[in-house]
Amino acid sequence: MLVLVLVLVLRGKHMLEIAGELHRWAEQGRDFAVATVVAVGGSAPRGPGAALAVDREGTVIGSVSGGCVEGAVYELCRQALADGETVVERFGYSDDDAFAVGLTCGGVIDIMVTPVAAGAPWRAVLRSAVSAAARGEPVAVARVVRGPDELLCRALLVRPEGSHEGSLSYEGSLGGRAELDRTAAAEARAVLDTGRTGTVGLSEDGSHCPGGLTLLVEASVPPPRMIVFGAIDFAAALVRAGKFLGYDVTVCDARPVFATRARFPEADDVVVDWPHRYLRRTAVDGRTVLCVLTHDAKFDVPLLKEALRMPVAFVGAMGSRRTHADRGRRLREAGVTEGELARLRSPIGLDLGARTPEETALSIAAEIVAARRGGTGVPLTGSDAPIHREERERGGAVAA
Repeated sequence: MLVLVLVLVLRGKHMLEIAGELHRWAEQGRDFAVATVVAVGGSAPRGPGAALAVDREGTVIGSVSGGCVEGAVYELCRQALADGETVVERFGYSDDDAFAVGLTCGGVIDIMVTPVAAGAPWRAVLRSAVSAAARGEPVAVARVVRGPDELLCRALLVRPEGSHEGSLSYEGSLGGRAELDRTAAAEARAVLDTGRTGTVGLSEDGSHCPGGLTLLVEASVPPPRMIVFGAIDFAAALVRAGKFLGYDVTVCDARPVFATRARFPEADDVVVDWPHRYLRRTAVDGRTVLCVLTHDAKFDVPLLKEALRMPVAFVGAMGSRRTHADRGRRLREAGVTEGELARLRSPIGLDLGARTPEETALSIAAEIVAARRGGTGVPLTGSDAPIHREERERGGAVAA
């Protein structure tokens, strides 16, 4: 019986995030090699899934370390293209030789380098995956990153409805050929549902992969949504911050004179409608961020009553502490429970001493990132806690 251990991370650009360029390379028939971070120990600038690719002409896209070991990885990619071999290389800081190739941040990363030449075992799967990702379709790729050497090039593409292409199976594989692919596809689909990238360990006895396989599951999903309610000057700055963070940003306001494309040229969509009515009819999910900047009870109360009952990632509302107290009273009178109110981040934003719209947008964006990543919002100076949350939870099951 297969037992699975799941560790999720979301840091750095993974292979499917450079899908546009990889798709172009594949369509042009180019040979290339992909280097992927498959394991991290201690502090490191990129997490599992971070990827760099090099073609035969020496063109480079992506990153695996923020610059620390890029040169060495580049040479590994060139070598993989020359000899056709997949290799896994470990990079870490050397106390004996501070000039050695490694991570000055003190971490350790394992990088798998795989050639993707014409006829390579997983080229067809990769081509389908990057094509889907380039079109904005949700897709996941599961690759063997630990196991028998002959499997390190195998990959499985999984779509949301459960269909899959490729195979991880081989004669004598865990649980048999069909069961391994079914199990891997089910786990990849679960990772795809989260929109994250992570590793899945398959073993027969419950321990972490002795004699079994470790899969890296890379998920590509459409960008998360940020919906900004209230077409005010602060909203324009927040739109820019949201786009910088990778959100698909919508501005909604009931007043057509303010909710215009001319005022919000960088928004993906500008909607003229009553906020609560729009929220009822639009698509949201567990990654959606809702920012209420109207601070007007006739808009706020019906909107927040809807928002606080939805399975979204973040609900924040602008206003003074007096406005917040009045808003809370009105929401309770409207039937919002204390548990639902506890989800409301109000006044929205971290305490940065912000005054201008841009500074306020920065404080709101900082709170959104802290909520998304589990950060505390306190200065790193003077703290001896690990910088990256997954380091604090190393050994735990999930890192957001």
